[in-house]
Amino acid sequence: MNRNTLKKFKAEEEYPDLTKHNNHMAHCLSKDVFNKLRDKETPNGYTLDQAIQTGVDNPGHPFIMTVGCVAGDEESYETFAELFDPVIEARHNGYKKTDKHKTDLNPANLKGGDNMDPKYVLSSRVRTGRSIRGLCLPPFCSRAERRKVESISCAALAELSGDLKGKYYPLNKMTDEEQEQLIADHFLFDKPVSPLLLASNMARDWPDARGIWHNDKKNFLVWINEEDHLRVISMEKGGNMRAVFERWCFGLGEVEKSMKKSGYEYMWNDHLGFVLTCPSNLGTGVRAGVHVKIPQLAKHAKFDIALGKLRLQKRGTGGVDTASEDGTFDISNADRIGFSEVELVQMVIDGVEFLVKCEKKLEKGECINGDIDGLAQK
Repeated sequence: MNRNTLKKFKAEEEYPDLTKHNNHMAHCLSKDVFNKLRDKETPNGYTLDQAIQTGVDNPGHPFIMTVGCVAGDEESYETFAELFDPVIEARHNGYKKTDKHKTDLNPANLKGGDNMDPKYVLSSRVRTGRSIRGLCLPPFCSRAERRKVESISCAALAELSGDLKGKYYPLNKMTDEEQEQLIADHFLFDKPVSPLLLASNMARDWPDARGIWHNDKKNFLVWINEEDHLRVISMEKGGNMRAVFERWCFGLGEVEKSMKKSGYEYMWNDHLGFVLTCPSNLGTGVRAGVHVKIPQLAKHAKFDIALGKLRLQKRGTGGVDTASEDGTFDISNADRIGFSEVELVQMVIDGVEFLVKCEKKLEKGECINGDIDGLAQK
């Protein structure tokens, strides 16, 4: 909205109708906070109305509590702190504006995780987002900024060597054969269809300056200009989460090392950790997960209780809104901030080992109620 037009009206006249909304933004955006922030904008010109639009347009989600606001640039989290701070605290289990984030990207600090039973653990993956400092985020970037993200990223990725050497596939220049192969490899991302992303303005100019890079071994993958500047993924079949994490940590470091040669770096601060578009991904941005087949445990009355104690979440293997097929779930860490990368991956390793142990007991007809009851809340 034009800023001069906005000033003609009182705050109560502009305040959105949030009476039927069930997202964190709606719960935190009081009329008083709206009045304090509505005339502010970041140095790049991002406004409160732009930050909250996705939460205004999308009252809630049938399965999970959505966030309801996004950042347009790194400065959004400071300019609109009176909204973002309580949203972050609500979304991240009481993480307060005075808290400091822990970062640990040293795989040597991980214990085990190199031999989870492949009969049950079908694949392992670690992913996160990264933002490039000095450029606006996908909800607000200009075409030139988005293209700059692509050029900086491609230059850095082109310097990767050895097991990480690979190729970039821009979406707007992809051949039919390349597209079919990326679909077969489950690598392709397409124009966002989620109303949450569309209302956040992330699909503008699609597919300009979007693309997929992966190494020749197809176990290290980078999406460029989707929900974040970069989405970095390490994965492989089987249960060697340690190898996946080691490759992921090394690749992230090598990409930033190359970026720094041209004067760029990742967005990071000691409170929010790595700064990303959605407040739900702040901190580590990490989602470490496995596809694990546990059909007996899936039917157990205390399955969800066990996941809660282990600080894990379940999804169908097709994503957040999908059901499990044959007792196969995508099990991952529920937290992003307040724990280090190593701590979150360790939770997944230890938790999945426990779930597999329970599955094996149930196969033998043994009771697991005591095992689950004896779990300490992490």
